[in-house]
Amino acid sequence: MTEKPTIETRRERDVLVITLSRPEKRNAFNLRMLRELAEAFTEYERDGALRCAALVAAGEHFTAGLDLAEVGPAFARGEPLFPHGLVDPMDLAEPRRVKPVVCAVRGWCLTIGVELLLASDIRLAAEGTRLAQMEVRRGIMPFGGATIRLPRIAGWGNAMRWLLTGEEFDAREALRIGIVQEVAQADKLEGRALEIARSVARAAPLAVRASRESAREAMEEGHGAAVRRILERARALTATDDAMEGVMSFVERREARFKGK
Repeated sequence: MTEKPTIETRRERDVLVITLSRPEKRNAFNLRMLRELAEAFTEYERDGALRCAALVAAGEHFTAGLDLAEVGPAFARGEPLFPHGLVDPMDLAEPRRVKPVVCAVRGWCLTIGVELLLASDIRLAAEGTRLAQMEVRRGIMPFGGATIRLPRIAGWGNAMRWLLTGEEFDAREALRIGIVQEVAQADKLEGRALEIARSVARAAPLAVRASRESAREAMEEGHGAAVRRILERARALTATDDAMEGVMSFVERREARFKGK
């Protein structure tokens, strides 16, 4: 008997919807689920027809975090969270993704859930979402990027408030400190995430990629590194078919039809 996937994907034209699908366990991540998520991200990166992804969850909760009874011992032995050669959903290890991800969380969003949210490019939460980076309450520390990204996104004091106490906070606090960009009604959350993903997908994919790379370079390598390459990136885009299409669509007052060339 074939096991039900813990991660499900569906294509909506040029958007890939990636769904955490272990609702009977509140989408807690075991080793299989971690592998299947990396496989889904790899599928997304390798398919040239896909321009944006939406990361959502089945059931009432985004995730209750890691299934520590299984994942904890494997991690302590030095095993990787995600198989080598697959795209890292946490966007920390190579190969890293270059395409954008919209993430929408609801219900419980704990530990790795917050880190998946922080690793995404555009982030939403449902009203009533409860978030916590509670590792310090278990005698461990976050190891999926929260200690790196949360201070950068929310500021030192806001980050330390939640990283060092491990306490729960809500969607409105997440919005206040910049972890999410929007708070939506629970029944409209996935629809809103797809709406934003489709909007990203309608833009020129080469321009989206270059804009994301420039912004990430500034965040990770500093102002100077990004400045040194910004004109090079911008000039390279002017020679693309998509740039020509962008100009023509403006002149002809129509929707652009970008091909990623």
